[in-house]
Amino acid sequence: MKLVTAIIKPFKLDAVREALNAIGVHGMTVTEVKGYGRQKGHKEIYRGAEYAVSFLPKLRVEIGVASDRTEQVVEALAGAARTGEIGDGKIFVVPIDQAVRIRTGEVDADAL
Repeated sequence: MKLVTAIIKPFKLDAVREALNAIGVHGMTVTEVKGYGRQKGHKEIYRGAEYAVSFLPKLRVEIGVASDRTEQVVEALAGAARTGEIGDGKIFVVPIDQAVRIRTGEVDADAL
């Protein structure tokens, strides 16, 4: 089992959700986060004063998947989240040692 974590632009969430649903992935956790990478923020003007916005709003999408579906999920995520511009985000894949569905007690792949 793997945990696929993606940091994406907020307006791409619907496209990502639709792409994942199309390949049969129906569960995810989404968290609003702020951060920066190579994009390094931007400047904005508010009431005539210019100020730097260092941390940009992003979404963190987390999906638990069976190991054999990881590549398919990563490809769907990357394709749906890509704009071709700086700040599109990152995808991280890490192993999951154990998963338990609290309601039923199912474990590992059955719990996903």
